[in-house]
This record gives sequence, structure tokens and C-alpha cells, in this order.
Amino acid sequence: MIVFDLSCDNGHRFEGWFRSSSDYEDQGARGLIACPHCGSGEVGKAPMAPAVPAKGNARKVEVARTSEEATGQGGALPPALQEAMRKLAKLQAETIKDSTYVGDRFVEETRAMHYGEKDAALIHGKADAQEARELLEEGISFAPLLIPFTPPEDAN
Repeated sequence: MIVFDLSCDNGHRFEGWFRSSSDYEDQGARGLIACPHCGSGEVGKAPMAPAVPAKGNARKVEVARTSEEATGQGGALPPALQEAMRKLAKLQAETIKDSTYVGDRFVEETRAMHYGEKDAALIHGKADAQEARELLEEGISFAPLLIPFTPPEDAN
């Protein structure tokens, strides 16, 4: 997986996780990338700092934290938001534990349950933005996973 910092034409910044750089390009060309804050499809890569590993023989230098950083106001999430994210991640993990992963069959399985062709069950899987729009237009409700999820076949 590769993570890109992205931004929309309204200035919102967010992360996007892709299998490869070409996967990002392909999804962008097909209009499948949208801003999670405003829904804008005008999204591009935002400048990001390169990941440069430290030399093995380098000494660690302690940097004093400013009072702004210590209180969580210097770019870090406020403590209340950090706690909310922890609770959300825990709730999602508990829900997924009782759910069946259906992978790329998510849209097909969801439709089958909605139209009574299969018994209702708790499932999770993959759907692109267009497929999600089509489900919503059909009146089929579902909820996205808000915390990044690693499919079972990709987990170590």
C-alpha cells in the first residue's frame, strides 16, 4: 500500500491509500477519488515530506516540545478528538469481528439481501465510489468503514 497526501480544490487535505501509484492514477482518471470533507472530485496530490530513513549510526537528538505542542494545539489532534477516534476504531473492530468479509462481492451481496434473494447478514467488503452511488440511488443503505481496514488476504 502507498499513502498519498491529497487535497481538493476547496483546500481540504486528507490521506488516500492506494495499492500503487498507477492505481492512484487510474482511480483519478475514472473519477473515483473524492474529498471526504466536501465531496469535490477535483483532487490532486498535496506536497508531502519525503520519508528519509535515519542513518544507523546517527545519534538521536531530543527536541524540546513547545507549550503549544504539549497542549495538543500544534497540529496534533486535540485529546477529545483522539479519544473519539479510539472509541470509533474500537467500535468498528467489534463490528467487523461479527461481520463476514465478502471482498469484491460486497455490492452483489448487498443487493441480494436488499431484494430478499439472500437472508440479511452483517457483511463488509469493497465498493468503489460509483458502485456506492448506485446502491444509494436504489435506496440500499450501507455504512462506510471510517477507519482504514486491511482485508484478510492482505494481513500478515
